[in-house]
This record gives sequence, structure tokens and C-alpha cells, in this order.
Amino acid sequence: MSQINTESKEVKLSAWNVKRLSIMAIFIALSAVGALIKIPSPVGTIGMDSAPGFFSALAFGGIEGAVVISFGHLLTSAVVGFPLTIPVHLYIAFQMALWALAYRWVNKTLGLIPAVIVGIILNGVVSSFAMVPIMGMGGALGVLPFLVVGSALNVIVSAIAYKAIKGSRLI
Repeated sequence: MSQINTESKEVKLSAWNVKRLSIMAIFIALSAVGALIKIPSPVGTIGMDSAPGFFSALAFGGIEGAVVISFGHLLTSAVVGFPLTIPVHLYIAFQMALWALAYRWVNKTLGLIPAVIVGIILNGVVSSFAMVPIMGMGGALGVLPFLVVGSALNVIVSAIAYKAIKGSRLI
């Protein structure tokens, strides 16, 4: 009898992993589509790739959102040939994963509007200034307005989509 219970628990765990991976794969694919929608900027890597990641963080969990948003950024960068080098884009992908986790946490603790504000500030302003050691202050200030606009579009789209289906059986 205990062997049957153990097997059914393994099947449920396995089914959850398949479902979780499938959700992440779908949203990574949406990030790939978003990577093709560019917001004109000096670096060329600002696009609509992070909206699926921010949405995933709200709807499915921080880890899911972090994975999706990281891959989304790497896909956007790959489309334009990693203009800041692969190590720098990995650094940016790591930052974006942190921003997705923060976005979810602020939504859970303070609500969606504060989460949107924090998401835009982290992804737009903090990410710009985190590039000062690499691009200098001039480079960070040069990319700042473009990154804030891109961040605002991505975060607001994710919040609207989340609000539209929150409470439904879809999530």
C-alpha cells in the first residue's frame, strides 16, 4: 500500500514539473516574439521581451518570472548580436531576474500599483545606473530615457494582462 502512495506522489510531483516547465516555455516563446519588437535606443537591446517575464512573476511565481525574464533579455540581445558582449548581457539578465522577484514581492506585500512603480524604477533607473562601471556616466544617462520608456511599457502591459485574468481559472 505504501508503494502505491509513493508512486502517486511521484506522478503528481512529475506532473507539476512538466506543467511548470511548459508554462515557462510558453512565456519564453512570447518573450522571443517580444524580442522582435524593439524600442529604438542607442544599444538596440530594449524591446518588449520582459512583459511575459514580469507577467509570469505575478501570475505563476517569482522563480518562473525570473527564468522567463532572463531568457527574454538574452533572446533580445541575441537578435542584435550581443552588442554589449555576452558577459554583460548575462549580468543584465541576472539583474532582470532580481527585478522580477522584487516585482512579485512588492505586488504580494503592497499591491499592484506600487509593484508597477517599483518595477519601472528598478528596470529603468537602477539598471541604467548599474551600467556606470561598464558604460560610464554618459552611457548610463544616454540609455536612461529609453530604458525607462521600455520598462514602463513592459511593466504596464504585464500589470494590465495580470489584472485582466486575475481570479480566473487561467492562473
